[in-house]
Amino acid sequence: MCLILFAHQCRTDLPLVVLANRDEFLYRPTAAAAPWIENPAVIGGRDLVAGGSWFGIDHDGRWAAVTNVREGERSPPGGPSRGWLVRDFLLGAWSPADFARQLADQAPAYAGFNLLLGDDRELWYVSNRQSPPVPLAPGLYGLSNGRLDTPWPKVEAGKAGLAALLATPFPAPEQGFRLLADRDTFADQELPVTGVPLAWERILSATFIVAPEQAYGTRSSTVLLRSGGRQQLLVERSFAGPCCCWSQRRYLIAAGRPAVS
Repeated sequence: MCLILFAHQCRTDLPLVVLANRDEFLYRPTAAAAPWIENPAVIGGRDLVAGGSWFGIDHDGRWAAVTNVREGERSPPGGPSRGWLVRDFLLGAWSPADFARQLADQAPAYAGFNLLLGDDRELWYVSNRQSPPVPLAPGLYGLSNGRLDTPWPKVEAGKAGLAALLATPFPAPEQGFRLLADRDTFADQELPVTGVPLAWERILSATFIVAPEQAYGTRSSTVLLRSGGRQQLLVERSFAGPCCCWSQRRYLIAAGRPAVS
């Protein structure tokens, strides 16, 4: 997943809003968001190659999301899948703080990652390119493939869009999807330098990435809204081919109850 915009405890009636795009090679097998076989109280997409996940929630309000850190040749292939971090947290019984702290010895084995770990009380940011783990204060944040709140153009634009969404009385998932569907790229002088060729930086600067010649792009968009009563609405759109071709899954979850899809 390459862009996560989130508002943590900014509104009492809407204590959590997450808007996220997952970017991946088009040929990598993926399962759309659904209850997991290991524990049906967990809902999220699955990577069918390594078995991990990029984003997921459970019925008790715990959630996790991961992005890679873009750093050119510094992160060679090999080592455990970063998606296992999301999987292991959601299938375990740790608090966000405990899981974040116990990662200290394991984190160097992974390629560069950013990890968000939350429940209905707290939210932690963990990265093996920044230490130690950080508990996040209430606020609005953006995370792509740099560190948290690194001011890449799409992160700054996305945070502004999320702020506007939060200013509406009753934000709807469709508003979040419109924000996540932005295909505009940015001028070369605004782009970060992350160790990839400039042509790639241009392509990757968009919120919604379309790069069929590279067999790469935004594979799914996710909106999570949590009410003050701990009801959660998770909506995921999965894309096949052009961004106009998509399927959608929707889960409405009351704390401790089965999801209604």
